[in-house]
Amino acid sequence: MAAKTKTTTTTTTEPVIRVSNLSKRFGNFTALNNVSLDVHVGEVHALLGDNGAGKSTLIKTLAGVHAPNGGQIFIDGEVVNFKSPRDASEAGIGVVYQDLAINPLATVTRNFFLGREMAVGLGPFSWMKMRQMDRIATEQMASIGIHISDPEQTVGTMSGGQKQTLAIARAIYFGAKVLILDEPTSALGQIQQMEVLKTIRRVQQRGDIAIILITHNEIHARLIADRFTFLSLGEVIGSGHRDDMESGDIRRLMAGGAELADLAAELAV
Repeated sequence: MAAKTKTTTTTTTEPVIRVSNLSKRFGNFTALNNVSLDVHVGEVHALLGDNGAGKSTLIKTLAGVHAPNGGQIFIDGEVVNFKSPRDASEAGIGVVYQDLAINPLATVTRNFFLGREMAVGLGPFSWMKMRQMDRIATEQMASIGIHISDPEQTVGTMSGGQKQTLAIARAIYFGAKVLILDEPTSALGQIQQMEVLKTIRRVQQRGDIAIILITHNEIHARLIADRFTFLSLGEVIGSGHRDDMESGDIRRLMAGGAELADLAAELAV
């Protein structure tokens, strides 16, 4: 296992979310082993590692999908114990998964609210406040860079980058102070990837949200991330601030650290 990268950068602010020695097992399989990281408001924290490194398990544990077997999660310095994704959402954890939880046949506004529609009246005598919902959806998307002319257009007619922005704006509007983005640029074209990276930068520049970015793209991580944590086989094998890390360090740790050197030696035989 590679030695953990030493860093010299410090921060004077308390992390909005702190993960301390988090472990998760599925039967005899250990998916996470004593994972620790701090995520700060106004920063993009890239979570990197190969397939099977534990990234998905970690974000699902932070999102309340899985209960950890050991360790603690702190939000604003307070220990939290999520029993469900609803608990995590109410604590300010917003997750944008790869599938985006979007209905392509529904309108922008309906997808923006998605079960949390604003209504007047009770039961069968209620009706939705569509004008207000249209305005909110349009304004919230515009605030992070996507201007839509018709909130009643179906989401299936939007670009991949616009769909990502819709999902991000929705998470922020409904209270996310920690925004977890799961491979947001995967399966997108070059121009759409740049749209999404610009959106992430605009969210960061708000200064009131912490972002965890899961990506396999080293270039995107270098462009957008302030801090890095590298996972391999469920363990942290390196971490650091962007100012303390070289491209070679990032490339090596993304590939699993020492395992890459071992493979190179084997191939040379």
